[in-house]
Amino acid sequence: MTAKNVPYKEGFGPFAPEVYRVPSPYPFRWPSGADNAAEEALAALTDTVLTQIGAHNVAAIVAEPIQGEGGFIVPPAGYLKAVQEFATAHGIVFVADEIQTGLGRTGAMFACEHEDVVPDLITTAKALAGGMPLAAVTGRAELMDAVAPGGLGGTYAGNPVACAAALGALETIERDNLVERAQQIEARVIPRLEALLGHDSPVGDVRGRGAMLALEFVKPGTTDPAPEVAKSVAAYCHREGVLTLVCGTFGNVIRLLPPLVISMDLLDEAVSVLEAAISTIRASSEVA
Repeated sequence: MTAKNVPYKEGFGPFAPEVYRVPSPYPFRWPSGADNAAEEALAALTDTVLTQIGAHNVAAIVAEPIQGEGGFIVPPAGYLKAVQEFATAHGIVFVADEIQTGLGRTGAMFACEHEDVVPDLITTAKALAGGMPLAAVTGRAELMDAVAPGGLGGTYAGNPVACAAALGALETIERDNLVERAQQIEARVIPRLEALLGHDSPVGDVRGRGAMLALEFVKPGTTDPAPEVAKSVAAYCHREGVLTLVCGTFGNVIRLLPPLVISMDLLDEAVSVLEAAISTIRASSEVA
């Protein structure tokens, strides 16, 4: 279902047909401005469903509450709720993909909570078992019970070791107040990242929630993507012992996913390396 070709789809086709994609509101890059992103994105969704497909032909609307691989894009307030209400009004199942955002990462147990959204189905993985192979689909009973017993399953379903890891992860999240910890990480890091913004800075946007944060790199004074800068910053950080990941449609976003159990001293040290990387690369660009 992903819309990103390289490295996820290239050479792997053909793919399942009848998967439709609509633009998710991307405030930093929305053509008519951030203030119009939610309204116009919702209009595009409703037009696609009602005009091009037919609501009765739509099995589900699947959305990430915050886009992950797409660049850690936080939708404008109210957008996700409006999508859920539209789906409900037309008898369409609304699925929240919380594989990256779930289990405390964004400063709420699930990112949907920030928008007061209760999905029909929710997918979880990654943090669910602390890295052990386990994923889950949770949903309203009438949907989950619609399949006959044994109708859904898999080779690794109910793996006892992975399930034990998940119980341990959930216990740790609750015991150590890691949801609140994600909020503290955001409060600690965001001001330092926002200080990197500026008309002559390669950092065009800072965004995220909780411990799911990102910087988007551009050519200074524009919104033109600068993937080469993102790659250079990530390489600098790597050389200094700090691992960052590059993502985004244009490969120009660096995402920060510090462990929720990280010490504040270590977090500060990592952000300092990131700041030094940007400062060094920015200085070299000015000299060039």
